[in-house]
Amino acid sequence: MNEVILGIDLGTSNSAVGVVDSGFPILLADSSNARITPSAVWYGENGEKEIGVKALRRLATQPASVVSSAKRLIGQSTHTAPEFHLPIREGVDGLNIVTTHKDVSPIQVSADILSHLKEVAEFRLEHPVSKAVITVPAYFNDNQRAATKQAAELAGLSVERILSEPTAATLAFGLDKLEEQSKVIVYDLGGGTFDVSLLEMNQGLFQVIATSGDTHLGGDDFDQLLATSIWTSHSDEPFESQTIELRRRVLDEAKKCKEALSESETHQVAIPFIETDKHLSVDISRADFENQIQQLIQKTLIHCKQVLLDGEIKDSASEVSTVVLVGGSSRIPSVRLAVEQFFGICPNLSQHPDEAIALGAIIQGGIISGALSNMVLLDVTPLSLGIETYGGLMNVIIPRNSTIPCKAGEMFTNATDSQSSMRVRILQGEREMAKDNWDLGHVTVPFQSVSKGQARVGVQFSIDENGILNVLTRDTVTNSDTILEITSSAVDVNDAKVEQMVSESIEHAFEDMAERVFTEAKLKADELLPAVEEALIQLGDQLDAKNQESIAQAKHNVQLHLNSKDANQLKAAVQELDKATESLATIIVEKAMEEALMKKLTD
Repeated sequence: MNEVILGIDLGTSNSAVGVVDSGFPILLADSSNARITPSAVWYGENGEKEIGVKALRRLATQPASVVSSAKRLIGQSTHTAPEFHLPIREGVDGLNIVTTHKDVSPIQVSADILSHLKEVAEFRLEHPVSKAVITVPAYFNDNQRAATKQAAELAGLSVERILSEPTAATLAFGLDKLEEQSKVIVYDLGGGTFDVSLLEMNQGLFQVIATSGDTHLGGDDFDQLLATSIWTSHSDEPFESQTIELRRRVLDEAKKCKEALSESETHQVAIPFIETDKHLSVDISRADFENQIQQLIQKTLIHCKQVLLDGEIKDSASEVSTVVLVGGSSRIPSVRLAVEQFFGICPNLSQHPDEAIALGAIIQGGIISGALSNMVLLDVTPLSLGIETYGGLMNVIIPRNSTIPCKAGEMFTNATDSQSSMRVRILQGEREMAKDNWDLGHVTVPFQSVSKGQARVGVQFSIDENGILNVLTRDTVTNSDTILEITSSAVDVNDAKVEQMVSESIEHAFEDMAERVFTEAKLKADELLPAVEEALIQLGDQLDAKNQESIAQAKHNVQLHLNSKDANQLKAAVQELDKATESLATIIVEKAMEEALMKKLTD
């Protein structure tokens, strides 16, 4: 029997959990038979917690104790966080959300929601579960992904895969189309985030071609605009300056109004006793609402245009088979119309906007566990791949998280005179210096002994769909090739080792960059100093005393800082020497041109 791996959509507004059962992906319902759980948590005075619908019921009386949309804040600081319905501040371990009774981190809120989903699964399956695939927006950065994984671990779940939401939606869409070959656009407008991706499906194979998005754009932003408009119809006072309780009441009604306007042309918002002796009542039309959100919809289309450019799609109407809409906010009629007009394709509405992402996560869990075996989701390179260059630097050729199969290459030259071969050392990792990355192997490329900078060696990395890395090196003079095959290290890397490498790259980022800057500046200095010395011997007498003095001082500063190990000072000193020798360089160029002209005249 295959081990059960849950598929979880940890959404901004709603979340869901499911498994593959008898070869079919199914969503699991809670004790109230609800398959969708609102992503909200109520925190009581004595440490009590309520999740989902029960938490939302507390909004009317305790709005400052209910946290929703925490996904918008996860993995962020107060400097990068978007507008939020509760106060936020920096805590000891990161960002904190301030509720009535306690400060709580977005990670903890997410962990509480995931714990609830784990309990739902165990209630329905009648046995413990400990593994899951969890979805995140494609544009979540490393901090946000790591924070999501940390939340899962706090909830007692081992994360088998962090899966991008557009990829999950495509998996859900393609389950019954395994024999088809097509390009698909996934337009995912959720509660707090937006993603659009171009993917290719080919007989069960799924490949992400291009993706774009905004982690601070979604239905919450629509709610905020509508809530401000509703309040403005009632009062001249700024909505942002009102109490948390009042703003939460208006936001709650704005969300209901938004959802109602997807079904009807008008909706009446009525909030009794919005102030001590005042009621709020206003009629909102669909046209008014659509006018308010038009600018945000246009922002999503900018990302759509970027994806088509990145995917080299010139005519989406003929080159793209389907545009799949997912995410709760994709229900809005003006969103659907804008997408149809932009792509020239009537959107595919076959996927349940709130369930498609979870179904894709379930399918991915089934693929990993072996419960589904006729689908393949193309992997990505977990760490950057490159070679060591002169000075011990890491030169990245295939960046981390590149979708495979992929291919990339660069041209390199010899660093010293009379060099007759080049040792190409293949590396994997995120550090700036070669010594701090993993050595995957090496290949030696022989060539004719030439002066510095005269040899030309091409290096090409290619990773196939099986994760096998081939390194091709070519002497461009003789066109002789050498190929090194690395069978597993490029993709099949232990998660813990990947996390350790990424963590170390962050931890040592400043010192690594300083070492790289110093090394690059030293290489430049080692090349510049003897060249300047030689030029001064030949042409120094043509410079005035002031120029000679400035060059001498600049040379002295470079030599001084070569011993100081201060990267920025050495870099500045090299730049100073470069500038000081501009007059000398001009004389050299003029003399070369003069000699060339004289030779031409005498020939």
